[in-house]
Amino acid sequence: MRPGKGSRPRTRIRPAHEDAVEGMVVAVDRGRYTCLVEAGDGKGRRRGKGGKGGKGGKGGKGGGDAAATGRIVVAMKARELGRKGIVVGDRVALVGDVSGAPDTLARVVRVESRSSILRRSADDTDDTDGVERPVVANADQLVIVTALADPPPRPRMIDRMLVAAFDADIEPLLCLTKSDLAAPEELVSLYAPLGVPYVVLRKGGSLEEIREHLRDRVSVLVGHSGVGKSTLVNALVPDANRAVSHVNAVTGRGRHTSTSAVALELPDGGWIIDTPGVRSFGLAHVSVETVLAGFPDLVEGTVHCPKGCTHLGDDCALDAWVTAGHADPARLLSLRRLLASREGAADDDQPSGPDDRRR
Repeated sequence: MRPGKGSRPRTRIRPAHEDAVEGMVVAVDRGRYTCLVEAGDGKGRRRGKGGKGGKGGKGGKGGGDAAATGRIVVAMKARELGRKGIVVGDRVALVGDVSGAPDTLARVVRVESRSSILRRSADDTDDTDGVERPVVANADQLVIVTALADPPPRPRMIDRMLVAAFDADIEPLLCLTKSDLAAPEELVSLYAPLGVPYVVLRKGGSLEEIREHLRDRVSVLVGHSGVGKSTLVNALVPDANRAVSHVNAVTGRGRHTSTSAVALELPDGGWIIDTPGVRSFGLAHVSVETVLAGFPDLVEGTVHCPKGCTHLGDDCALDAWVTAGHADPARLLSLRRLLASREGAADDDQPSGPDDRRR
């Protein structure tokens, strides 16, 4: 069919955008992407550690001071990207007005390949067939922030976040807050068989240990509301100004104060990505094999398991494998706890309250 007057034939050829500058998405808000175009060769192509916007570089430190490390550019997604999602942490190619001047708008024309993608499924109770939702891209550490008291720890939520870390191939770190209210030993012993590193924080205490874990890395902070995540972010990045709230004495829940993910540059190098407090973390997209891969000492023992074994039933060969002394029984218990966390409601260890009794 001949094209109509004044129109051009459709083509699959897309422009290469060789003049595009590179930026890192630091915030997303209603179809607008706030990107940091870093200083360097004049085209914003200087990368941080590992190409993930890691270190600020010489003269580029200072808690997210864009004037020191580059310029902030607001952009919209180009039509040619279609339904491709863009999340905080993505490295993107920008064209158009990339000056960063007020009231200007650039276009995101390409999303660079990701080194990692942290995902969650829609809540298990939603009628969404476990639709995956990308949360953050290009992170290399998942910091699971949980309070030791007020609100009490939620081990099943921690388990689910650990599974998400295994799925994304991101190193986990347990950050235990409010140790001035409760001792950490019981919770630490629960995760000792998994070999998950941890830090323990208390009100007014030193932050040097967690700063060492965060330095020169891209770390995602996750946790349910009220655990002190925003307070921690404000202490690590003094000009972050993240809102904080208190825990409801009746429900044991905190109020969602961080409403969107945001990437913040650390004064000593590296980035933290603060995410909104969560009350569930769906894992419908994660396979049994993905979880099992985090337990190399148990993988060989699954050779004699029946086809389609969930490793939770009586017919699982892992029991005999452990009984024969090939692996630590505590490791098998940890595997099964993580596998079980993929099923059912994520809130099943939620502190009880009037709302919970109605469920």
